[in-house]
Formats: sequence, structure tokens, C-alpha cells
Amino acid sequence: MTDGVSISKLDADGAREKCESLAEILWDCVEGGASVSFMWPFDVSQSLSYWSGVVAALSENRLRLYAASYNGRLGGTVQLWLDGPCNQQHRADIRKLLVHRTFRGRGLARDLMRHAEAEARALGRSLLTLDTVTGGPAERLYESLAWRKAGVIPRYAKWPDGRFCDTTVLFKEIA
Repeated sequence: MTDGVSISKLDADGAREKCESLAEILWDCVEGGASVSFMWPFDVSQSLSYWSGVVAALSENRLRLYAASYNGRLGGTVQLWLDGPCNQQHRADIRKLLVHRTFRGRGLARDLMRHAEAEARALGRSLLTLDTVTGGPAERLYESLAWRKAGVIPRYAKWPDGRFCDTTVLFKEIA
């Protein structure tokens, strides 16, 4: 664990309690230009709506949500989705690795990923998958954590301003 960083698992009640902070993190990432499924204009009310859906999925035990705090302030989050079909119960998806711009460069993303991987392993998952913007800092982070590239899909998603971006699909065998 990086100095000053702590990781916690949030259940539905914990996520509800921290919903405003989670919404601020997502809003900041989109405002900063991150391609994380949302388009400009994007406001905090849209972010709160998104997190309401996450709380519902947590209540249904479809995912695990981890939050990173730096010196006591919530600064990042990642989701481990477990709700695959019956023939894919050996794997999980990493989604929405988000770190507020104020907290970047402090190891939150790396610690969140390591924690999510360890939790997936403890849950009996042996394969993780994710997708990210091709050539971006997140792709370099994942590759530094031994994730392997499955391929690149051109024009798969859009930046918040509407421009297309390519997406890299990565995987990691963890057992």
C-alpha cells in the first residue's frame, strides 16, 4: 500500500453514504476529459444518478466497490463486476477506475487495482478483463501491473467532446 493511501470496500449502505464524494470523483474525471462512458455537458446530478445504479447493483450483489482515500479524503474508486453468465463465473470485469485529478500521482489507482485483483482471487475468480482508451495513462498503468493486451477496437468509444477514440481490451490471469 502506498503511504497515505487506504482502500476500503463499500457495500450499498457505504456507497449511499459516500454518494456525493463518489459523484464528485466521476464528475471530475469526465470534466477532465476522461472517456468513461459520459458526454459533455455532464453535471453532478447525472453523476449522482449513475451512482444510484451502482448502489442498486451492490444491493443485488452483482459487483464489489472499492474506494481509495488519501490522508483520509476519498479520492478514487474501482468496481469489480461479478455478474457474468453461468459459463463465465471464473472471471470478473474491472470497471470505472476513477481517480480525482487532485489525487493523481499518489498511487491510488495502482493500489485500487492491486486490491481489486486480490479480492477477485479471494472470490475464486481466475481471469479479469477491462477496456481502456488506447495509448492513455490508464493503459500504461495496466500494462505495468502485468495486464496483457487482447486487442484494439478502433472508434469503440467517444471522448466527452464527441471525438472517437480507440479502445484497448486487456486481460489478466490471476490464478
